[in-house]
Amino acid sequence: MSKRVLLIASTTGYQARVFAEAARRMGLELVLATDRCHVLEDPWGDDAVPLRFEEPAPGVAALSARGPFGGIVAVGDRPACVAGHAAASLGLRFSSPAAVEATNNKFLARERFRAAGMPVPSFRLARRGTADETRYPCVLKPLGLSGSRGVIRADNPAEFVTAFDRITKLVQDPQVLVEDFIPGREYALEGLVTEGRLQTLALFDKPDPLNGPFFEETIYTTPSREPEAVERSIREMTQRALSALGLTYGPVHAEMRVNDEGVWMLEVAGRPIGGLCSRVLRFDPDASLEEVLLLHSLGEDLSSVKLAPGAHGVMMIPIPGAGVYTGVDGLEQARRVPGVEDVMITAKEGQMMLPLPDGASYLGFIFARGETTGRVEAALQESHKCLGFHLLRALPVVR
Repeated sequence: MSKRVLLIASTTGYQARVFAEAARRMGLELVLATDRCHVLEDPWGDDAVPLRFEEPAPGVAALSARGPFGGIVAVGDRPACVAGHAAASLGLRFSSPAAVEATNNKFLARERFRAAGMPVPSFRLARRGTADETRYPCVLKPLGLSGSRGVIRADNPAEFVTAFDRITKLVQDPQVLVEDFIPGREYALEGLVTEGRLQTLALFDKPDPLNGPFFEETIYTTPSREPEAVERSIREMTQRALSALGLTYGPVHAEMRVNDEGVWMLEVAGRPIGGLCSRVLRFDPDASLEEVLLLHSLGEDLSSVKLAPGAHGVMMIPIPGAGVYTGVDGLEQARRVPGVEDVMITAKEGQMMLPLPDGASYLGFIFARGETTGRVEAALQESHKCLGFHLLRALPVVR
């Protein structure tokens, strides 16, 4: 079997470099295919295959010349959709294009969950003029964005109109999903799908309340502190969601809410956890998530893979307000907090930072490990308190 793996990723993504490092450690050849100009010859010096994510067919057809490949991995929602088409063309293990496309459309996913008899809130595609016809509280969502971007709660018709206008300006798409607000605590599951069956790699608690009006995620901790019965219900509902969507092979990142009525799936993505969050996961004896995913793409049996002992956590450092990032104070102090493994600032000086629901990034990441999930959560919070970010407010342009 070929030890060459095809990685489909965005040019701007953090994870392409992490996968390249993992492949080198494993003695694998990684071929990158990414969204860049097909006219310029190797502008980044990484010998990547140029693709257009919105029109992948020509690039996919050219991939066979770089094969044969033993496996395929995708990072990000649009890359996962492209990977579905590429895998079908190249005869590689991956979920079908239709299944992956369904994960990237919140309305279509909701329809499939409902058809499978899963708990779903009342939902519909909204128009701006339907605020008075809506039941409140509700949540408005763009169809194709992830990471809570553009997701806004509305408690009355005026807030509905404001949220609708904000979302359609953000995505320039008149179609917005509106659904009843689901109360409860939120969780995330990282897993692998093999021949349609889920293998849970980690179940994350999200300890911060996520009740709106925006839904900015901050802390993920694992293992979950929930009773086994709750964890089992989450795993079972995630399996039902995979079957409803038709996902059969590859990584999955699922998010859900749990309340007295049961488990409510928010979304299932046919790709791994985003950003640098994957660094929080270590597997026995000393493997990264990227190494696990590369082996899985090659068809290796990973049924015995287990998360390393102890508790693990990551904080996605929130952006307190819009502005140009100019620096941070307290970084070394934040790194010295007991239990903190690292603090990585990914914002670049001079970069314009926008908080959710408009922005698509974080200031950085804090990683912590410890004996218990509670200690890890406390370490993340203490480390974050040490940091003071400088954001220069941008002045409006006067014409």
